[in-house]
Amino acid sequence: MILNAFSLTGKVALVTGCDTGLGQGMTVALAEAGCDIIGVNRKIPHDTAAKVAATGRRFFAIQADLSQQDPLADIVAQAVGQFGRLDILVNNAGIIRREDALNFSEKDWDDVVNLNLKSVFFLSQAVARQFIAQGDGGKIINIASMLSFQGGIRVPSYTASKSGILGITRLLANEWAQYGINVNAIAPGYMATNNTQQLREDAERNKEIVDRIPAGRWGTPEDLQGPVVFLASRASDYINGYTLAVDGGWLAR
Repeated sequence: MILNAFSLTGKVALVTGCDTGLGQGMTVALAEAGCDIIGVNRKIPHDTAAKVAATGRRFFAIQADLSQQDPLADIVAQAVGQFGRLDILVNNAGIIRREDALNFSEKDWDDVVNLNLKSVFFLSQAVARQFIAQGDGGKIINIASMLSFQGGIRVPSYTASKSGILGITRLLANEWAQYGINVNAIAPGYMATNNTQQLREDAERNKEIVDRIPAGRWGTPEDLQGPVVFLASRASDYINGYTLAVDGGWLAR
């Protein structure tokens, strides 16, 4: 049965930034598909933990500052110590800073790139080493953006980080496919989350965005649930290094 290929029963997923929005939506979807969850956040995501528990799956919270590299090896050790293995990594944690490029500060550059790109690479590296030690492959899913394909305005470090995500997704897929590790990315379009609240509250900018989306609406966390389960499952075993746009048709226009 083809639907069996989408089952994640018995798998363990590590998800960063799962306390709200897109991260929470993807986490709940993975749990509904059968995963136990390791959630890595700055604070304990009590609401997400409750939603996972309601599916009958287990949730273990790790508090960490992912803008620093020191905690990464310990995160993997804690995850394996709790559930015995890892099968899936979703690199969702990220931030955005808005300012004209002429006035953009080094701090806003470093804060965004350290979390959105540097930590993604080094956490993926640590998890891949665990996958290889286990000997049966694994799935890494990075979260890209429309700004992996376009330049945008007033978000230079975010654009750089998300363009980098598309690139390292390809590179890691090239190197790690030999170990049975699939590395892919999801590029959400314009999503109704706290990251885009300023845009949605600007009536003129909101209209410009919605008018360009063929689907005629902002995306929601639910729109990422099917794609993340697909890329985490064996249904996607022959997909490597691809960035899947979930954008309501934004790039098509």
